Amino acid sequence: MVDAKTLSSGRHPQVTGNITVNTGPFSKTSPDSYLLGSGCVSPTRRLFSLPDPPSGLVSPSMSPTRATRLLSTSSPAKQAILAGGPITQIHNCRVLRGHAIEHDDVWFQDGRIINPTSLYGLRGPDIRIDAHNMIVAPGLIDVQLNGAFGHDFSHDCDTIDESLDAVSRGILLQGCTSFCPTVVSSMPETYHKVLPHIGKRPGSLQNGAESLGAHVEGPFMNPKKKGAHELACLRAAPNGLADFDMCYGLENLRKYVAYVTVAPEVDGVLDAIPDLMRKCNIGISQGHSVASHQIASQAWKNGSRMITHLFNAMAGFHHRDPGIVGLLGAADDNADTKQMPSSVSHELAKVSATTLFYGLICDGIHVHPNTVRIAYNSHPSGAILVTDAMGAMGLPDGQYTLGNMSVDVGEQAGMENSPRAAVIQGTTTLAGSIVTLIECVRKFREFTQCSLVEAIEAATLHPAQMLGIEKRKGTLEFGADADIIFLTDDLQVERVFVRGQLATPETVKFP
Repeated sequence: MVDAKTLSSGRHPQVTGNITVNTGPFSKTSPDSYLLGSGCVSPTRRLFSLPDPPSGLVSPSMSPTRATRLLSTSSPAKQAILAGGPITQIHNCRVLRGHAIEHDDVWFQDGRIINPTSLYGLRGPDIRIDAHNMIVAPGLIDVQLNGAFGHDFSHDCDTIDESLDAVSRGILLQGCTSFCPTVVSSMPETYHKVLPHIGKRPGSLQNGAESLGAHVEGPFMNPKKKGAHELACLRAAPNGLADFDMCYGLENLRKYVAYVTVAPEVDGVLDAIPDLMRKCNIGISQGHSVASHQIASQAWKNGSRMITHLFNAMAGFHHRDPGIVGLLGAADDNADTKQMPSSVSHELAKVSATTLFYGLICDGIHVHPNTVRIAYNSHPSGAILVTDAMGAMGLPDGQYTLGNMSVDVGEQAGMENSPRAAVIQGTTTLAGSIVTLIECVRKFREFTQCSLVEAIEAATLHPAQMLGIEKRKGTLEFGADADIIFLTDDLQVERVFVRGQLATPETVKFP
């Protein structure tokens, strides 16, 4: 692993009083430092100040007698506001809310977005942040991340806690406030050892980005479309749920996993999908597959609502049998489609039976720009931008690992335009990406010519909807977690907050 001697030369004092946050460059390009990527948090402007107490509102420094009187006469909701922590107001900004970017303010307290009208007559803001007319958006969500900064969730079995900490903190500074740690096809002992360490974990300055639960990619996949997965690890499920139990442990799936990628045509998998969702409360995604359209459609009817990295590691589109890709053409069919079993309680399983989501690795290498545009035009509300990043993300060229596979990172002369990419050693087979999620957002907008709203929502609202957590993630609606980023019009990340806390290289202690 590359030793990062210094990430930033800046200073990031705590937010107290009238503050000028003075930072230096946020990323460096020297070989001894982590590359957080273009578009990450940049040098800070004067953003923070404590306001004068607004006229007619209760100051945080109100007298004990008045505070006691208000608490005794207020509703429980208002009592919570009065007794809660500092209130922050972000102003002079353009807020992404309700599928539009409009001039508005964002208020939060104790890590949640709050409705400022509920404060009337009670309290004013304790901290005001001038966003200098930047876009204020929800934090980004990456539902497929294999590792980064020299760490690999499938390989680092003995140091998995350290790996989760390092990756979570690093991607937080890039604007990604939540993610699904991804484990590629592995032997059962790896799942049993790793999964208990990468389940759900709240985001914070100490933890970094929130873990939304693991994404288990494989090993129930088709060997013909194994991609960068190790052939020896792949398996079928002729005994149905029992084979999934032997591989992962059903209790591990229940406790620690958000969703699983499977190939529905593999023996036993198709019929096991409803049982997996009902007994383990997990989501199911189709991928690494040569499934016919008929089988893919049946998997969808059985409950699968996601396609893993669309176009990659799956049968190509054919006009008579479009395979998994053809599901995009049926994504908006009427609601008479077979519904989920009523006993399925997983958040993802509660989405509409007509809903379909698909991941896109929008790095300009995995999927051609024109192909990205075709998918977007076919089903824009289902697009989810993912990095599928591996351990070399944020590091210089060299040799790395993805699970048990050796990976070369560098300029690939054997590929069109010789891009910098990660490939299985000695081949041109792509082995995940080395792109950041905000770069994917920028490229997605460039490739599709979509609006700023659509580009940002493909990495915020849509992944939250796929996981069934859109009430608290991927949104700035009242009651949601205060995971917030400031963006310029060209989609550069200027500020990151995780549950209302300002994330900087010093406050998150990265690396």
